[in-house]
Amino acid sequence: MRIVLQKVSQAHVDVVDEQTGEVDQSFTPQHIDTGYMLLVAVKDTDGEAEVNWLAKKIAHLRVFEDAQGKMNTSLTDVHGQVLSISQFTLYGNVRKGNRPSFIEAGSPAHAEQIWHDFNHALAAYGFDVFEGRFGAHMRVSLTNDGPVTILFDTETDMPKKSH
Repeated sequence: MRIVLQKVSQAHVDVVDEQTGEVDQSFTPQHIDTGYMLLVAVKDTDGEAEVNWLAKKIAHLRVFEDAQGKMNTSLTDVHGQVLSISQFTLYGNVRKGNRPSFIEAGSPAHAEQIWHDFNHALAAYGFDVFEGRFGAHMRVSLTNDGPVTILFDTETDMPKKSH
C-alpha cells in the first residue's frame, strides 16, 4: 500500500457526475477540519498485515506541534479527523513513455475492500474517518498545514517478516 498523508487545517471532497460534470447529488460532500487527508493506493498483494501496520503507524504519528512548537503530538492529542481518498494513481509507473502505467495498482474489487478495511482499522483508534467514493471522479481541496506531507509505502517502510 502507498499512502500520501497531508496534515491539514481543513479538507473537503465531493464527487463529480461524469455524465454532467456537475456535483453528484447522491454523494454527501465530506469535510474535516484539523487532521489528515490521506490518498490511499492498494496493490493486489496488500492485506491485513499492511492495513494494520499502516493504521497503527498513522494513528500514533506525531506531526502536530506541542506547546514548544515541536512536532511532538498525535492526531489523538489534537482531536483530529481523517479524510481518506482512494487514489490508484499513486501506483502510476512513468519509467517509460509519457503515459503512466497503472499495472501495479490493485484490482478494483480487492483495492476497494482493502481501502475500507484500512479506514475501519484507523477508525478503531477512535478517529472520525470520512471517505471519498471509491472509483469516482472526485474533487479534493485542502489546506496543507506546515506544510507536512509524508509518504508511506509498505514495500519499503514496513518491517519484513522473518521466517
